[in-house]
Amino acid sequence: MTMEDIKDMAPSVFDFDSYSKQNGKCYWLASELLRLLGYQSMQSFKKVINKAMIVLNNLDIAIDGNINHEVSADGSSDYKLSRFACYLCAMNADVRKKEVSQIQGYFIAFTEAFTQWVEHEKAIERVYVRGEISEHERSISGIAKEHGIQSYPLFQNAGYRGLYNMSMGKLKTLKCIPDNRSPLDYMDTTELAANLFRITQTEERIKNQDLSGQAVLEKAAETVGKDVRSLMIKNGGTAPENIPPVQDIKKVKTAIRQTHRKMLKGKK
Repeated sequence: MTMEDIKDMAPSVFDFDSYSKQNGKCYWLASELLRLLGYQSMQSFKKVINKAMIVLNNLDIAIDGNINHEVSADGSSDYKLSRFACYLCAMNADVRKKEVSQIQGYFIAFTEAFTQWVEHEKAIERVYVRGEISEHERSISGIAKEHGIQSYPLFQNAGYRGLYNMSMGKLKTLKCIPDNRSPLDYMDTTELAANLFRITQTEERIKNQDLSGQAVLEKAAETVGKDVRSLMIKNGGTAPENIPPVQDIKKVKTAIRQTHRKMLKGKK
């Protein structure tokens, strides 16, 4: 289904605004949105809401005012969602559900921040995974210091060397990444996910094997990187250094924030 197919379908078949509520400002209930997206319970949908919260945090957009938890009179848990929060939930929802495409279609028709409908989903996922990496980089930095790392940049570079078969500096040159930027900011979701797996598995190896010392930890980071590299080549047929860079994630975040501002105005 193309973007134009969805744009043609969404306005005539689906009226998302008819599900909104008013209490000083417009909002939607998560208990209703989950059914519109083909989910059966709040328990299963909570993962989608949690991802939306993480993306908001990664975009430096306040969660309060976009997602507000409330408890109904009968004791059931629910959430008041802004239009933008609904957008994030739709883009993080299970695309295998046919209902999800219809809701996504509404939002693609609503905003013109991206040029192709698939870019919405990919952009949101990139921001989510990039934020997860930042969290785990902070975690592994602390673990590495506890286990005797003297130079964290050398330890970090060992992981890149294992995964890419070259240093971070050479990787930046190969992919034309600015010297003052992380190569992570120019990776697609697949490459980001590989690096997230590399970082988390390196941390697990350090803790589980109680490794210590600069040389030992560098060796562990490089070994895990090589393992992930082998999996990527085996499963995808492409070495990670040959994956082309994508748009700067700063520009992606700017486009998503523009979508947020447009949705705050409530106009198509």
